[in-house]
Amino acid sequence: MGSGQMVAVYGAYGHTGRFVVAHLRERGFVPVRCGRDAGKLTEPAASWPGPEPRTASVDDPASLDRALADAVAVVNCAGPFATTAAPVIEAALRAKIPYVDVAAEIEANADTFAHFAERARAADVAVVPSMAFYGGLGDLLATAAMGEWTAADEVHVAYGLSSWHPTEGTRAAGKVSGERRDGRRVRYTKGRLEYHDDALPTLTWPFPDPVGPRTVIGDFTMADVVTVPSHLAVPEVRTYMTTEAAGDLAAPDTPAPTAVDERGRSAQTFVVDVVVRSGGVERRAVARGQDIYAVTAPLAVEAVDRILNGRTRTVGVASAGEIFDAPDFLRALSPHIVLELRP
Repeated sequence: MGSGQMVAVYGAYGHTGRFVVAHLRERGFVPVRCGRDAGKLTEPAASWPGPEPRTASVDDPASLDRALADAVAVVNCAGPFATTAAPVIEAALRAKIPYVDVAAEIEANADTFAHFAERARAADVAVVPSMAFYGGLGDLLATAAMGEWTAADEVHVAYGLSSWHPTEGTRAAGKVSGERRDGRRVRYTKGRLEYHDDALPTLTWPFPDPVGPRTVIGDFTMADVVTVPSHLAVPEVRTYMTTEAAGDLAAPDTPAPTAVDERGRSAQTFVVDVVVRSGGVERRAVARGQDIYAVTAPLAVEAVDRILNGRTRTVGVASAGEIFDAPDFLRALSPHIVLELRP
């Protein structure tokens, strides 16, 4: 448990940030709400007791230093991460505290590995990007499915979302990623990221019961193509998305998520089905749950707790599957996810 330790949450007033703040409090931490918009920080003050919120801009390093003062870790929930990740990581390195973010942006995560690996390792600071539903969960599942294997031929991550009501942050991040790619698509094949203009195929994915076979879009590429091969010897990493969810994301008039329970979760359900193949042998790991944004909070907070308590396998920039004991971490997420491993 957090034992009253202060954890800074940058972007605390955003949709995912609110879940993270609430879950930190449930785990015994004291969340310090930080962000760029002073008005949004003070607006929910009556609902979020704790330290005074701290306004900080990624363009003002001194303000970030003040925001992280006395904190034992920082969780960055403020996208687009192409803009926020590097400045907040810099501030975490100056403060010598762990950094965790919830970035789903492929290029932003790749930048974190490329630009901060040596410095974070030299500073003995843990930097864990994409500790979220996209990127972190798939990496944990793939790592758990690998077991004792040191390499595999392919990793496939299929997302069975009942729907996808994107937040404002999701749309903003998608716009930035699209601009960085000049409208091209991306996939991970032959051991590297490849940009292309090919049409995305559709196929039937055999999700486990009770979902069953569903039509998915192939090469609907998510952050797993950065996190998984960052530490696993796998030349092919492919991700898939149910056509209904992809259609929701593409439609400009799809509304934001609406809460249906006391925890603020939407009615959206998900199943993440990960298949690892090596030499004709197949292993599988499955996670089920409710609300992709809400489940990001226990993922990020569990990561913070384990880093602070020394339950890690490495230091520096590392994905979830590399720095943590993947099967143990996944089991700790109960009841937020239901886990099934099929070695």
